[in-house]
Amino acid sequence: MAEEKIEMTQAGLDEVEKKYRYLLDVERKEVLEALVAAREQGDLSENADYTAAKHKLGEIDGEIERLQHIKDVAVIIDSKEGRSKKINIGHTVEYREIKTGDVQVVKVVGTVEVDPLATKSPIPYISGRSALGTALIGHEVGDTVRVECNVPYEIEIISVSYKSSEK
Repeated sequence: MAEEKIEMTQAGLDEVEKKYRYLLDVERKEVLEALVAAREQGDLSENADYTAAKHKLGEIDGEIERLQHIKDVAVIIDSKEGRSKKINIGHTVEYREIKTGDVQVVKVVGTVEVDPLATKSPIPYISGRSALGTALIGHEVGDTVRVECNVPYEIEIISVSYKSSEK
Protein backbone atom coordinates (compact mmCIF):
# COMPACT_ATOMS: atom_id res chain seq x y z
CA MET A 1 0.00 0.00 0.00
CA ALA A 2 1.41 3.37 -1.02
CA GLU A 3 1.93 5.83 1.78
CA GLU A 4 -0.36 8.87 1.71
CA LYS A 5 1.29 12.16 0.76
CA ILE A 6 -0.30 15.57 1.16
CA GLU A 7 0.95 18.19 -1.29
CA MET A 8 1.11 21.69 0.14
CA THR A 9 2.97 24.97 0.04
CA GLN A 10 5.68 25.85 2.55
CA ALA A 11 3.42 28.62 3.87
CA GLY A 12 0.68 26.05 4.45
CA LEU A 13 3.03 23.73 6.33
CA ASP A 14 4.25 26.69 8.40
CA GLU A 15 0.62 27.40 9.40
CA VAL A 16 0.11 23.75 10.37
CA GLU A 17 3.27 23.87 12.51
CA LYS A 18 2.18 27.15 14.13
CA LYS A 19 -1.24 25.74 15.05
CA TYR A 20 0.34 22.48 16.25
CA ARG A 21 2.77 24.31 18.56
CA TYR A 22 -0.01 26.57 19.92
CA LEU A 23 -2.27 23.61 20.73
CA LEU A 24 0.56 21.66 22.32
CA ASP A 25 2.31 24.49 24.18
CA VAL A 26 -0.63 26.70 25.18
CA GLU A 27 -4.13 25.25 24.87
CA ARG A 28 -3.34 21.73 26.04
CA LYS A 29 -1.50 23.02 29.10
CA GLU A 30 -4.40 25.34 30.00
CA VAL A 31 -6.91 22.50 29.73
CA LEU A 32 -4.72 20.19 31.83
CA GLU A 33 -4.60 22.90 34.52
CA ALA A 34 -8.40 23.21 34.37
CA LEU A 35 -8.67 19.43 34.66
CA VAL A 36 -6.49 19.37 37.78
CA ALA A 37 -8.49 22.24 39.31
CA ALA A 38 -11.77 20.44 38.55
CA ARG A 39 -10.47 17.22 40.15
CA GLU A 40 -9.74 19.14 43.32
CA GLN A 41 -13.42 20.08 43.58
CA GLY A 42 -14.25 16.55 44.70
CA ASP A 43 -16.91 14.20 43.31
CA LEU A 44 -16.13 13.76 39.61
CA SER A 45 -19.43 12.04 38.76
CA GLU A 46 -21.37 15.31 38.97
CA ASN A 47 -18.57 17.73 38.18
CA ALA A 48 -19.46 19.62 35.00
CA ASP A 49 -16.09 21.44 34.95
CA TYR A 50 -14.23 18.14 35.01
CA THR A 51 -16.41 16.65 32.26
CA ALA A 52 -16.03 19.75 30.08
CA ALA A 53 -12.24 19.86 30.56
CA LYS A 54 -11.93 16.16 29.77
CA HIS A 55 -14.01 16.62 26.60
CA LYS A 56 -11.94 19.65 25.54
CA LEU A 57 -8.69 17.73 26.14
CA GLY A 58 -9.96 14.97 23.85
CA GLU A 59 -10.72 17.50 21.11
CA ILE A 60 -7.30 19.13 21.43
CA ASP A 61 -5.48 15.79 21.44
CA GLY A 62 -7.41 14.75 18.32
CA GLU A 63 -6.45 17.94 16.52
CA ILE A 64 -2.81 17.62 17.60
CA GLU A 65 -2.79 14.07 16.21
CA ARG A 66 -4.35 15.25 12.92
CA LEU A 67 -1.80 18.06 12.54
CA GLN A 68 1.09 15.71 13.36
CA HIS A 69 -0.15 13.36 10.63
CA ILE A 70 -0.20 16.22 8.13
CA LYS A 71 3.35 17.16 9.10
CA ASP A 72 4.46 13.54 8.74
CA VAL A 73 3.10 13.05 5.22
CA ALA A 74 3.44 16.58 3.81
CA VAL A 75 5.28 17.05 0.54
CA ILE A 76 6.24 20.66 -0.16
CA ILE A 77 5.64 21.72 -3.75
CA ASP A 78 8.18 24.38 -4.68
CA SER A 79 6.68 26.45 -7.50
CA LYS A 80 8.97 29.47 -7.38
CA GLU A 81 8.56 31.85 -10.27
CA GLY A 82 11.04 31.38 -13.04
CA ARG A 83 11.54 27.64 -12.62
CA SER A 84 8.49 26.77 -14.67
CA LYS A 85 5.82 28.68 -16.50
CA LYS A 86 3.37 25.87 -15.82
CA ILE A 87 0.81 26.30 -13.02
CA ASN A 88 1.30 24.19 -9.92
CA ILE A 89 0.56 24.23 -6.18
CA GLY A 90 1.58 27.62 -4.79
CA HIS A 91 0.79 29.68 -7.88
CA THR A 92 -1.64 32.56 -7.93
CA VAL A 93 -3.64 32.54 -11.15
CA GLU A 94 -5.73 35.23 -12.81
CA TYR A 95 -8.17 33.87 -15.38
CA ARG A 96 -11.13 35.01 -17.46
CA GLU A 97 -14.24 32.92 -17.93
CA ILE A 98 -14.77 32.79 -21.69
CA LYS A 99 -18.60 32.87 -21.71
CA THR A 100 -19.15 35.67 -19.17
CA GLY A 101 -15.90 37.62 -19.40
CA ASP A 102 -15.62 37.58 -15.59
CA VAL A 103 -12.04 37.80 -14.31
CA GLN A 104 -11.10 35.91 -11.14
CA VAL A 105 -7.93 35.41 -9.12
CA VAL A 106 -7.25 32.25 -7.08
CA LYS A 107 -4.29 30.63 -5.41
CA VAL A 108 -3.82 26.92 -6.05
CA VAL A 109 -2.89 25.12 -2.82
CA GLY A 110 -2.86 21.69 -1.21
CA THR A 111 -6.08 20.17 0.09
CA VAL A 112 -5.43 21.09 3.75
CA GLU A 113 -4.83 24.77 2.88
CA VAL A 114 -8.12 25.37 1.07
CA ASP A 115 -9.99 28.61 1.81
CA PRO A 116 -12.43 29.05 -1.10
CA LEU A 117 -14.39 31.83 0.62
CA ALA A 118 -11.22 33.91 1.18
CA THR A 119 -11.74 34.11 4.94
CA LYS A 120 -7.98 34.05 5.69
CA SER A 121 -6.64 35.94 2.68
CA PRO A 122 -7.78 38.49 0.11
CA ILE A 123 -8.13 35.80 -2.57
CA PRO A 124 -9.69 32.33 -2.54
CA TYR A 125 -7.34 29.38 -1.96
CA ILE A 126 -8.50 26.43 -4.05
CA SER A 127 -7.30 22.84 -4.00
CA GLY A 128 -5.15 21.59 -6.82
CA ARG A 129 -7.50 18.59 -6.78
CA SER A 130 -10.68 20.65 -7.29
CA ALA A 131 -12.24 20.87 -10.75
CA LEU A 132 -10.75 24.33 -11.30
CA GLY A 133 -7.39 23.40 -9.78
CA THR A 134 -7.15 20.27 -11.91
CA ALA A 135 -7.92 22.31 -15.02
CA LEU A 136 -5.26 24.92 -14.16
CA ILE A 137 -2.34 22.69 -13.11
CA GLY A 138 0.11 22.11 -15.91
CA HIS A 139 -1.12 25.01 -18.04
CA GLU A 140 0.36 28.47 -18.57
CA VAL A 141 -0.50 32.04 -19.51
CA GLY A 142 -2.52 32.25 -22.72
CA ASP A 143 -3.91 28.72 -22.50
CA THR A 144 -7.65 28.18 -22.75
CA VAL A 145 -8.79 25.24 -20.64
CA ARG A 146 -12.06 23.48 -19.94
CA VAL A 147 -13.14 23.11 -16.31
CA GLU A 148 -14.90 19.76 -15.97
CA CYS A 149 -17.69 20.03 -13.40
CA ASN A 150 -21.51 19.75 -13.28
CA VAL A 151 -21.76 22.62 -15.76
CA PRO A 152 -18.41 22.64 -17.63
CA TYR A 153 -16.98 25.98 -18.66
CA GLU A 154 -13.89 27.37 -20.39
CA ILE A 155 -11.37 29.83 -19.01
CA GLU A 156 -8.38 31.68 -20.40
CA ILE A 157 -5.33 32.02 -18.16
CA ILE A 158 -4.30 35.69 -17.97
CA SER A 159 -1.41 35.65 -15.49
CA VAL A 160 0.48 33.33 -13.15
CA SER A 161 2.65 34.36 -10.21
CA TYR A 162 4.33 32.89 -7.16
CA LYS A 163 4.62 34.88 -3.96
CA SER A 164 5.62 32.96 -0.85
CA SER A 165 4.35 35.77 1.41
CA GLU A 166 0.73 35.71 0.22
CA LYS A 167 -0.58 33.88 3.25
